Amino acid sequence: MPSESVEDYLEAIYRVQRTKGYARTTDIRKQMGHSAASVTEMFQKLDRSGYVNYEKYGGVTLTPEGLRIAIQITTRHRTLLDFLEILGIPSDIASEDACRIEHTVHPETMERLTSFVEFVQSGPDIPRWLDHFREFRETGRVVNCSECETHRSGRPRVPGGTGE
Repeated sequence: MPSESVEDYLEAIYRVQRTKGYARTTDIRKQMGHSAASVTEMFQKLDRSGYVNYEKYGGVTLTPEGLRIAIQITTRHRTLLDFLEILGIPSDIASEDACRIEHTVHPETMERLTSFVEFVQSGPDIPRWLDHFREFRETGRVVNCSECETHRSGRPRVPGGTGE
């Protein structure tokens, strides 16, 4: 399993490579805020590890293994970012938190988060229950309505059911 730092570099290289076809030291330096020497040193390390093809003074491209990891991290990041934004977290904070969480989240948790985000995004633009959550966040008041009320037992009301 690559370190967080390696994953961050692979993700940054992937973003640049998607638009330019390769990444140079200056591209990654600007994106990550690291010195040129640090980026060059990491390029060499990534090359030795088989994650990139590094050409001195030329730049890097991801190997199939580097690409696999970069896509995996990018997908995790996007899913976490979407999830946090669904919760109403401001984009800048959500992005920062997604960067931290993407490296440590358990695969089973990630699978559930992915399913949840896909479920929410495949439904109506703003599901009623999400409006209710926002109201609760802002006021502390739980919104009740006949369509979304649950029985005291905690079971959701089943359409066409007896209600018992």
